[in-house]
Amino acid sequence: MADFRRVRPLRVLNARQMRAADRRTIDEVGLPSVVLMENAGRQVVAALETLVDDLPSRTVAVLCGTGNNGGDGFVVARVLQQRGLTPAVFLVGAAADVRGDARINLDILGQLGTPVVEVGDASAWELHGSEATGADLIVDAMVGTGLNRALTGLHETIVADVNASGTTVVAIDLPSGLSADAAEPLGPSLHAAVTVTLAAPKVPLVLPPAEHTAGDVVIADIGIPSFVLDEVEGPRLYLLTREYVRTLVPPRSPDAHKGDFGRVLVVAGSVGMTGAAALTARAALRTGAGLVTVATPASVQPVVAGLGAEFMTVPLAEAEGRVVAEAVDRVLDLAADVVAIGPGLGAGPGVAAFVRAMLARAETPLILDADALNACAGDPAMLVGREDRPVIITPHPGEMARLVGCATEDVQANRLGLAAEFAARHGVTVVLKGYRTIIATPGGDVFVNPTGSPGMATAGSGDVLTGMLAAALAQLLDPATACQLAVYLHGAAGELADADEGEMSMVAGDIVTHIGDAVQELSAREHAATHGE
Repeated sequence: MADFRRVRPLRVLNARQMRAADRRTIDEVGLPSVVLMENAGRQVVAALETLVDDLPSRTVAVLCGTGNNGGDGFVVARVLQQRGLTPAVFLVGAAADVRGDARINLDILGQLGTPVVEVGDASAWELHGSEATGADLIVDAMVGTGLNRALTGLHETIVADVNASGTTVVAIDLPSGLSADAAEPLGPSLHAAVTVTLAAPKVPLVLPPAEHTAGDVVIADIGIPSFVLDEVEGPRLYLLTREYVRTLVPPRSPDAHKGDFGRVLVVAGSVGMTGAAALTARAALRTGAGLVTVATPASVQPVVAGLGAEFMTVPLAEAEGRVVAEAVDRVLDLAADVVAIGPGLGAGPGVAAFVRAMLARAETPLILDADALNACAGDPAMLVGREDRPVIITPHPGEMARLVGCATEDVQANRLGLAAEFAARHGVTVVLKGYRTIIATPGGDVFVNPTGSPGMATAGSGDVLTGMLAAALAQLLDPATACQLAVYLHGAAGELADADEGEMSMVAGDIVTHIGDAVQELSAREHAATHGE
């Protein structure tokens, strides 16, 4: 029986890492580069055949550059011709500049009598461009992962004309104009309906805003072994997948009892914000925590208790309906495997003093969200994780901006870098929320989550995630694994809630309601795979 727990998240590579993977495959594995190019072209044709049912009846234009990306395009043109099509092939540049494997495949087209139109300047494009933009499909093989500056001149003109034409574009590796190293486009880029990326996804294919120009992403196996992709040096960026995350769902023994699945303590709530505490607790229960207790200011304890029959409540010392530092001793006396702090706590000196004291004295793993993070904004140095007392923080972009002392726009422009740097500097796991939530670990691994829905942009969604994280950590103990499972399920539950309620109408409680459905979907798929169904 296969060991499905060996499944890994998808490695996301930058330009230098992709070159290194190519080189190792060629030099050490012994797979010639011209074979890799052949495989790439054939995989693109396979994607075209999947995309278009009646491909042989369609007109296809292939826009090729002078580098290896263009070489992939020459292979595509040849294979399409073998399938009975007559592709229109355009070389953006001069044939004299085509070398190496790309030259081999250009010459093969010549031997087969396939015309290749050289488009060396704007006048040539003006003469032939309508033939390309008038096709049913355009294969973009102009510029690949080596781009490091914005497209200008002829390339910029072609990009503008193709985008304006509305013709369906299938890009090879990356839409021309994107850099493999950045989520922000360098300048103008082609808008693809499908991008067939080679061997592994690249940075702009998994993060906004560049990903919006890539369309659906197909990962093509061109022969580079998985161990080469796993071992390539450099940034360790990964994309979570359903196949991987389903292996993280903790199994349960038939004779299990509630004590086996962790005790979660939620410190949350204040006058006017009792719902945040209840959402967090309910989410923790739905994500499998065995026991959940909400510690909340004494004056609101009856309200919180009335919002859920399955969790317990404990009153805390307070001032004007908000927790104060004197409550720390009571919290530390409570039995817990994980303590989640922050949802609905409110602001003020008492809350800040409580959070500081918990960070200084707690020996139990901590999850800090919302008002607990705002209490640290003036002194982020207090956020320190230890191997024996891990800390997970869950900021949205505004909270992250306050922690690092910059504008929210600056966080959005550098989400990967800021999350990774903060995690490494403070020894904490950072869950930077938002579209494509990022998980950054103290050890340097960074994960991008693909699940979620615009309907999750509603009050309380973050509180739900905090409860899910607490439950996952209580069961799995490892912060990185717990964050991957909880963040993925949070987004998946949001998608299911969206399907039932609509993105305009769904509320945070709908996410809680669909957590079980999201877990069931993962578990059912794992069961089917394990039993060969």
